[in-house]
Amino acid sequence: MGSSQLSTKEYLPYYGSYINKANCTDLVKGLEDSLVEALSFYNSIPEQKFEYKYAEGKWTIKEIIQHIIDAERVFTYRALCFARKDKTPLPGFNENEYATASIANSRSVKSLLDEYAAIRKSTILLFKSFNDNLLKNIGVASGGEMSVRAIGYVIIGHEKHHIDVIKERYL
Repeated sequence: MGSSQLSTKEYLPYYGSYINKANCTDLVKGLEDSLVEALSFYNSIPEQKFEYKYAEGKWTIKEIIQHIIDAERVFTYRALCFARKDKTPLPGFNENEYATASIANSRSVKSLLDEYAAIRKSTILLFKSFNDNLLKNIGVASGGEMSVRAIGYVIIGHEKHHIDVIKERYL
């Protein structure tokens, strides 16, 4: 089943644009492909651009990459909980507070990309461990229901969204 075949009951409307951006049929292959594509893109960015902000109050590219890492950690925790049938409602997270506390701009680009690659490889292994039934499990996060497979497609689409923003506003 591809991202376009998910039921809208499997995710909050807010996540629909990310799921549409995932635009893949095989979830694990989509995660693998996006790892290669993202690393290639990040490595093509000129070094001096990583701490650039296109406007006051906006994140740097380093902060965006850290945000992608943080969000993926949050999403994979949710996927694990839902796959294991944990019915505890999970909270949202304040992405702006995370970004402010991240100290991403004091880190090297290499350290951020190494962490990103490690997290994505871990995400791929987690989703490979789920069978079709586990992928359909539903849990509650951020005040709404979400399936494990929807989370996977959100991870892909969320990153594509931020790469598009970087291309449009930073480069």
